[in-house]
This record gives sequence, structure tokens and C-alpha cells, in this order.
Amino acid sequence: MIRRAALLILVALPLASAAPAQQPGPLVRYGKWVLAAGAVGMNLLAAREHNRADDAFDTLRRRCFEDFSLCAVGPDGTYLNPSIESLYQWSLHYDRRSRTWLLGGEAALLGAGVMFVWELTRKTDKPDNIPFEPEIRSLKQATGVGVRVWW
Repeated sequence: MIRRAALLILVALPLASAAPAQQPGPLVRYGKWVLAAGAVGMNLLAAREHNRADDAFDTLRRRCFEDFSLCAVGPDGTYLNPSIESLYQWSLHYDRRSRTWLLGGEAALLGAGVMFVWELTRKTDKPDNIPFEPEIRSLKQATGVGVRVWW
């Protein structure tokens, strides 16, 4: 579900911007920041779920070291003790959730990066209120640098 939402955002925001000769629309201008914040939030959620998986597995490992007979494994590979198997399943569950949040965060970060680059590479008109403009010229055997002042 997160992948679908991230894909939808990545496709919808660039299409909703202004025409190519104009400035990017407000969806791109502000959407890149929303995606960047979403990437941070999803990575924080991934870290939380990872910590929960570690806690469940650490509890399982501690119980196994205290009494090794609790961690007997059946022929199908599951733990015979239901509480130990439950801890193992919870650790797997939290790991899957962590992976999902992490992939969503990476997709959001990629989308934000694409929007930043896209906005920076768009042609923009020069504003009228620039008091002076640096000028660089390529000469035959040198480079000329100067300043043009408009009066």
C-alpha cells in the first residue's frame, strides 16, 4: 500500500505542475518538502519497528539461554513452545513492517530528490530587480570577469 501511494505521489505531482516554460506549480514547490518530511517520518517509523523486532528476538534469545529446552524446534522448523514461537513470529512481523516503512521512506526521498532537481533545472525568467549582474566572457587566451551595473 505504501508503494502504491508513493508511486501515485511521484506521478501526480510533476503532472500537476505548471507548463514547461513557466515556474513549477505549487504542488512541486511545496510537494518536495512534504515528501522530504515524509521520508524522515517513515524512516523514524522503520527504526521504531526495527527496535520492536530486536526486543522480541532478544527476549526469545534470553529465554533460550536460560532454559534451552524451551527452544526445541519441530520437524517443520517451528518452535515447539508456543510462547517462543509467538516471540519469533512477532520479531518477523516487526521486521516486515520495518522493511515496508524503509522502502516507503526511500521512495519518498527519491521523489523529493527528483522534484528538487526538476525544479532547479527548469528555465526561469530573470527578475527585474537585480541591481548588478556578474559577467563572464570567454576570450581567446583568457577569461574576462566583470560586473554590469544597470542605471
